[in-house]
Amino acid sequence: MSWQPIVVGVDASPEAAGAAGFACRMVGVAGTSCHLVHAARDGWASVGVEEGVDELKRALIDQEHVNVAAALKDVVPRELTDKMTVRLGRTPVVLREAVAELGAELVVLGSTSLNVARTTDVPVLVAAGSPATIRRVLVAVDQSGAARPTLRTAERCARLFGAELRALSVLEPLPVTPGVTQPYETGEYYAMSEELLKRDVWSLIRTPGVERIVRYGMAVETILREATEWGTDLLVVGSHGKGWAKRMLVGSVTERLLNLLPTSLLVVPVAAAAAHEPVAVQLAGATA
Repeated sequence: MSWQPIVVGVDASPEAAGAAGFACRMVGVAGTSCHLVHAARDGWASVGVEEGVDELKRALIDQEHVNVAAALKDVVPRELTDKMTVRLGRTPVVLREAVAELGAELVVLGSTSLNVARTTDVPVLVAAGSPATIRRVLVAVDQSGAARPTLRTAERCARLFGAELRALSVLEPLPVTPGVTQPYETGEYYAMSEELLKRDVWSLIRTPGVERIVRYGMAVETILREATEWGTDLLVVGSHGKGWAKRMLVGSVTERLLNLLPTSLLVVPVAAAAAHEPVAVQLAGATA
């Protein structure tokens, strides 16, 4: 399956330059095109002044183009900066419009943007530094409908880079509520969870030789530890699920993952997961 265009969100920061350089290397392998997009702050949006504003906006866009192109000149070809799209507006909105217009299937960023991750309909890759190569891909999945598209994306990336792929699922402890009897003993809960993983998640993996790993603990800390100890170059996660993944875009879990992770992170969005029905039977109904 061929790759569609890739959109790179850029600014004048070193992080954006690193992401742009990585994206250029990626499109060289994938055989597709790369499009630089910069969102500039529209300072006149709420001022209420009309006369001469269009000229001022045009001048701002031109100046932003010059500034960003100068920051990227040593890492991307000149033709890419010449064709760079610069628009006034919020970054999530500008990138979403660019993705729709270009038919892009991936957004690459050099810095964390939770708003982009929340609103995009395509995967978002946050590049840590400027990875020279991707040798090890770690995909973290749970027992939800997000597992299928997340695994597919991870397998596709591993094939593209010729990387080793490892699948991880973290089983969190049962929540303890005072005065409420647990429906399962801890050992029974973990045993049932592993059976469901084997049946409904691991069976989705098509790539031969993928190591399947189960860890016990809190999701973020366990994923971070596993990614670091294995020397992961790219971590792939789903942004929606029945377990910890569902909370990723609700509270601080995604922010912690993006801020603390010492490697590149690829987030497969809710929209991709929603196209697939859940693959797991909930534990509450497993004994029915």
